[in-house]
This record gives sequence, C-alpha cells and structure tokens, in this order.
Amino acid sequence: MQLKFELHPPQLEIFETNSRFKVCAAGRRFGKSYLSAVTLLIEGLKNKNEKGYNLGEDIVVYYVAPTFQQGKDIMWKLIKGLGKDVINQTLENTGVVKLINGREIHIKGSDRPDTLRGVGLSYVVLDEYADMKPQVWEEILSPTLADVEGGALFIGTPKGKNHFYELLKQGERDEDWTCFEFKSMDNPFIPKKEIENQKGRLSADVFRQEFEASFNVGGGAVFQPDMFTTIKETPDGGNYYIAVDPAGFGDTAKKSKSRLARLDQHAIAIVKVGEYGWHVEDIQVGRWDVRETSIKIIKAYQKYRPMKLGIEGGSLKNAIMPYLSDQMRRLNIYFTPVELTHGGQRKIDRVTWALQGRLEHGRVSFTAGTYLKQLAEQALDFPNPLTHDDMLDALAYIDQIAVTSYIDESVVDTWEMMDDFAGY
Repeated sequence: MQLKFELHPPQLEIFETNSRFKVCAAGRRFGKSYLSAVTLLIEGLKNKNEKGYNLGEDIVVYYVAPTFQQGKDIMWKLIKGLGKDVINQTLENTGVVKLINGREIHIKGSDRPDTLRGVGLSYVVLDEYADMKPQVWEEILSPTLADVEGGALFIGTPKGKNHFYELLKQGERDEDWTCFEFKSMDNPFIPKKEIENQKGRLSADVFRQEFEASFNVGGGAVFQPDMFTTIKETPDGGNYYIAVDPAGFGDTAKKSKSRLARLDQHAIAIVKVGEYGWHVEDIQVGRWDVRETSIKIIKAYQKYRPMKLGIEGGSLKNAIMPYLSDQMRRLNIYFTPVELTHGGQRKIDRVTWALQGRLEHGRVSFTAGTYLKQLAEQALDFPNPLTHDDMLDALAYIDQIAVTSYIDESVVDTWEMMDDFAGY
C-alpha cells in the first residue's frame, strides 16, 4: 500500500525541512490543514524516528486544535480520505485513527488539557496555535515529547503579536527550529481573483492578518504604514541630534532565549533637524553591555557631531557615564550629555505627542536602512505592551533636545572681528 499526496512548493518546503520543530504562520487557504494531514500520516507510519528511537504502538501522534470539535471538523474527514490505504481502523467518538503499523493518530482539543496527558508522543501538530494557551505546549506537550526527542509542527494564522509570534521569533534563533511565513497567495492553486475580492470586502487590518499572515495588526492604530517615507539624500541645513534610550545591563548569560527576546533593547536615535522637519538618519538598536554601549555612543557623536546628545536619566545613565568619560579621554572628544526625562508623562502620551503629528503631516523623513523595517514594526504595534518600543522611545526623546534651525548655517559662519580687544 502507498500513501499518495501532492504538495505545492511552499508546502513541500516546510515538509522537507529536516528540523525537529517547525513554526509556520500562513494566510487563509494556504493549505495548512492538508499539510498537517500529510505530516500526521507520515509521522504515524514511522517505526523509527530521525533520532534513532524505536516507536512502538504506545508512542502516538497528536493533532491538537483549539477544541476537540474544531479538530474533528478540520482534520477528521481529510485524514480519513488522504490515508484510506494506510488506515486500519477509525474510532469516531474518540477521534483516534489506527494505522496499518499499529500506531495511532489522536485528534485532541487544547481546551481540555487533562486529555493531553498520560501518553508518549513522537510528534504533535498544533493547529491555530495563536488560539491556544501557551501552557498547553510549554507545560504539557513539550515534556511528553522528551522521551523520544519527538518533533512538532506549529501552524496557524496570526492573531496579533501574542505567544505564537513570540514562538516564531524564538524559533528563528534556535538551531533545532525552522520558521516560515507565507501569504495566502503563495498557494498557487488559489485564484488571484478570489484574493482580490476578499481584499475589497475586508478591512485592511483583517485582510493583512487573515490573508497576508501579518502579525502587525492589533496595536493601537497610532501610526500607519504610509507614514515612513524614505528619501535618497539627507536634506541640506539643520543640525544633528542624538537621543539614547538605554536598557538594563544585567547578566543575560543565564537567561533563556525566550526571556532574552522579551528584554528591552538599547536604542540610539540619530536625527537631523531643520526647517524641513526631522530626518532620521539611523536608529541603532541591540543588547550591548555597558562598555559597548558607551563605545557606540561616542562613535555616533564622533561621526555626526550633534548639536546635543541626550541620554535618558537615572541609574542606567549613571552606569554609562564612567565608561563614556573614559572613551572621551581616549579619543580627546568632550561633550556633556543632556539628561532626558519622562517629565511625568506616560510613555504612550510622550511617544504619541512627539511623533504622531509630525509623521501625519510628513514632517519626518527617513534614510533607508535595515533599521527602518524594525522601527515600522514597532510603530504599527504601538502601544501593544507585548512588543518592543525602544526605537520609538529613543526617537521621541529627540523632541526634548531638538531646536529647529530656520537660518542658513553658512550665514552664521561669515562674521568679522570688529574689535580685536573686545572680540566682537
């Protein structure tokens, strides 16, 4: 007996990737359920997995949906049809498929976590993972896979930047994981006309989430994608200003990758300000130790020679200053950083008041660069408390130190000494 199936190229890319854990965010009608059914059958028919473990009849495969009924509705008919030549028996009430090699596939619902315990697993597919509680994976299913170093496929449509998004980003940094993002239109069998019809019927946010698999939905709608306009050349005139929003300098060596992903990042905003408004030259962002942070600050000052450089006040600024002073002496460059403060404002108010109006009226332009995509993502999510806003925070601080120049600097430099003794 043979199992026959056909996968379109993106489905095949996911299926053939040899990773223990796979995460796929995909739009509606990408073919997630079909891929899941194929994966379940192939994993269930294995008598030995990639790690070399023998898989007996007591080691099963799970398909987990948000509810048991959803699992039956989505997968039951599909898996019975696709696997009819390799299925020995189906148990309708319990959602169990017995294969010809004696192994089983179980349909499960994450809303009944007690039913997920007590068995050994070799593989699990979690469908619409964004609609599940993360504890289902972290506390129940993940430990159950440990005995045979089993694998998992997380698949679904985004629901904003919740735990599904965090898992995707965590997986991108882990060698045991491979992550994928596909739009509905990546399925070559969907008529383009139908996608266009849906685009005309749905709101922009819903379409981006459901058909473009975008996680950038669900923020506060403070900023819009068309606000981030790039220009090829930095405007003439004006002066540079630099604002530094430091994060913590605690020991990160003992923290897990998922915990590190949620930590705040240092951000250094470099902006030229003139009568044209603001031009964002760059925003440097990352997790650095205190010495590296001071080096990046002094290098930015050395390159751009800003009118003012501000650092958010408090203990973090105090931690940076001794290192920054050392760098000043080493390079023979001296300046006094301005202390930036919250001023008693909530972050949402401070960021919104500093940036929203300027962006709406086209008073902020950007130099193209790798930073811009990350900045735009933070802006589209703002003020979602689950996402980073460090770059926005640093950029908003420019409002505290910048003074718009309405005069030509070349005129300022053309003065004459009228009195040698007085100096003017």
